[in-house]
Amino acid sequence: MPWALRVLTSHWRRRPLQLLALLVGLAAATALWSGVQALNAQARDSYARAASAFSGAQVPSLVPEAGGPIPQPAFAELRRAGWPVSPLVEGWIRVGDERLRLMGIEPVTLPAAAGLAFSGEQALAGEAEGPEDARAYPDFVLPPGRLFLAAETLRANGWAPGDRPGTPRGPLPPLVASSAPAPGLAITDIGFAQALLGMEGRVSRLLLDPERAPAGAPPGWRRLAPEPRVDPGRLADSFHLNLTAFGGLSFIVGLFIVHGAVGLAVEQRRPLFRTLRACGLSSRGLGAALAIELGVAALLAGLAGVALGYLVAAALLPDVAASLRGLYGARVPGTLSLSPAWWAAGLGMSLAGAAAAAGPALLRAAAAPALESARPEAWRLASARAARLRAAAAVALALAAAGLALFGQGLTAGFALLGAILGAAALGLPPLLGWALARAQTRARRPLTRWALADGRQQLPGLSLALTSLLLALAVNIGVGTMVDGFRLTFLGWLDDRLAAEVYVRAEPGAADRLGTWLAARPEIEAILPEPRAETALDGWPVEIVGFADHPTWRASWPLLAQLPEAWDRVAEGSGALISEQMARRLDLSPGDPLVLPGPGEPPLTVAGVFADYGNARGQVRLSAEALVARWPDAEQGRYALRLSPEDVSPLLEALRGAQDAGLAEAADQGEIRRLSRSVFERTFAVTGALNALTLGVAGIALLTSLLTLAETRLPQVAPLWAMGVRRRRLAAIELTRILALAALTAALAIPLGVLVAWALTAVVNVEAFGWRLPLHLFPGQWARLALLAVAAAGLAAAIPLLRLARTPPAQLAKVFADER
Repeated sequence: MPWALRVLTSHWRRRPLQLLALLVGLAAATALWSGVQALNAQARDSYARAASAFSGAQVPSLVPEAGGPIPQPAFAELRRAGWPVSPLVEGWIRVGDERLRLMGIEPVTLPAAAGLAFSGEQALAGEAEGPEDARAYPDFVLPPGRLFLAAETLRANGWAPGDRPGTPRGPLPPLVASSAPAPGLAITDIGFAQALLGMEGRVSRLLLDPERAPAGAPPGWRRLAPEPRVDPGRLADSFHLNLTAFGGLSFIVGLFIVHGAVGLAVEQRRPLFRTLRACGLSSRGLGAALAIELGVAALLAGLAGVALGYLVAAALLPDVAASLRGLYGARVPGTLSLSPAWWAAGLGMSLAGAAAAAGPALLRAAAAPALESARPEAWRLASARAARLRAAAAVALALAAAGLALFGQGLTAGFALLGAILGAAALGLPPLLGWALARAQTRARRPLTRWALADGRQQLPGLSLALTSLLLALAVNIGVGTMVDGFRLTFLGWLDDRLAAEVYVRAEPGAADRLGTWLAARPEIEAILPEPRAETALDGWPVEIVGFADHPTWRASWPLLAQLPEAWDRVAEGSGALISEQMARRLDLSPGDPLVLPGPGEPPLTVAGVFADYGNARGQVRLSAEALVARWPDAEQGRYALRLSPEDVSPLLEALRGAQDAGLAEAADQGEIRRLSRSVFERTFAVTGALNALTLGVAGIALLTSLLTLAETRLPQVAPLWAMGVRRRRLAAIELTRILALAALTAALAIPLGVLVAWALTAVVNVEAFGWRLPLHLFPGQWARLALLAVAAAGLAAAIPLLRLARTPPAQLAKVFADER
């Protein structure tokens, strides 16, 4: 075995470019796959931590039947009456560029079921454990207090434990890193929270201890069930599945390089295999030696690929984190924290990919009879049989794709449809190119042209994998680019319709009346349109309930996909509601159907219309503001859309932000919201664009490595032409023309394939993943640029081997006739 390995590895010393192709292919495939898995692992770890972290919302609570803020003395009255309540204050504060959700608790009465370490008797006895627990109780409640934040929040803002960042209402209590809050949530004592939120003497709600509270509610109060827990991991599953699909595609394209490099190496070493077998090496021994050789290469490439995958993930993580936060409200830290299992999985994928890409060729080489392993006829017969099998598999996959398009349901079926389309195209490309070359050969009149086309057919098996990877990369780029640019056009038009008001404002908790009074006194405001909000769950799915006033602003501009006659009149009178496209598809609702919303005996509403709501992972119901407040008296109040002249927007915002008595929490004009929305959109698809570019780059490397390795086998084909008087430069020009023609034909086939991929993404995958369907826009200019880029990449890839051919010394060409071949 040692001498057999030394003989086999001598091939790589003589052909370092093939070794480089093998290692680069495995490293690139492993890097892209490992990078995507690193992103997904980091996000899912954050979801798990957020799900187990304190939210304060998973216990029942009491709110006044009349609604509005709760006076603090009500807490003491209920406690004396025997109700185990605990006050909670919550709201949003801005600290520099960071917006934090602030929660103020009362640790002595806080129910243990709320999920925070220090609560009740543990707080007084100091029996809980951890640096942020009850043993710090005096520091927590006495000035200057303590404010707990997740370690990720501290790192993301450059804060350190003990810092006291400033806010408009004064500095925060000293910061403490804690595992209790979810990222973006800050927890402090209720007294400090009231001061920071401007809610002195008031609380947001009263939490009930579910283990000790009696059934029902005291007179004048209403008992609210725990808020439905929204699992961002479940909402973002489609996002991660998209990333995984792109990582898998990149992995497969990288393996094409490995397959091509190993296949050429096997073909070039056929005489060597025959010699080894003749010297007494068994077929099993030859197979073991080839497996060891491949395993060592896979481990080396895997180590490099995993390291590169870490760098890829680190580069893409900011965009992924921004996308998850903007689309799903899920916070992912900006730094990678990966387990050893991820590194081991990356090496395992490298070994598995090498075995899948190169194993069949090595097994055939080891199993061939000793005296037949170098016979070209045997290899050509095996290749012909394999070609027939691939053509049959292409037809089978095309039929499977048609069946999935007609009858498939679910996201898995959508990705299976994409896989079947791309698989059929990958398997069907070589026969199509061979057929096109054969047709061109029969019509060619000049002998040299006929030879060039016939030689192209003979060269096609060595180039087919590289051309297939180019086809897939181009098709995916065209498909995803068409989807993204179509989404951009649709999204911007949709934003213009949705953002009809000039200014949008939100009041601080409990300050809705103050803000409304301040706005009513401004003469430049033409209309104040309230937008109360509530949240519920239908079929375990989070749904937003948004109210709006009956005003021409919405009737004239709100985009509806389907509606009943007089839909707006039904909504205005309170009997109808508008629902988002996601909700209509998920719950199988259409205009005219009854809509049953959770509530105390309220009659069902009628679905009056369906509207587009791109980018929202939740369902949404729109109804009149009066009907919403009647159904949910504790709905969030204080959001307003304002109509005024564009020239009055800036002065109003300046006055509003400077008014201390307005109770303003947030204010934004139409342009600011549009810029923010576009930013979230662009960063969402930046990840997809980066993976597309990497996939196209890997395909270019596959083409380059195939041409470089094939260049060494081209001399026996071109030497006879040189001997008959064809100059070397003309031979190089013929080779370049053939490569460019094959690349152009591949690009031409990639365009309809890319349009088919775009249709599958917009009409199937996007609908199943997000619940809304985009119109399919076509961009011929983009396709032409990609096709030209593919042809240019093929020309660059062919430049090095063709320059080498053009400069081949005549003695080397003449030597071909003395060789065995």
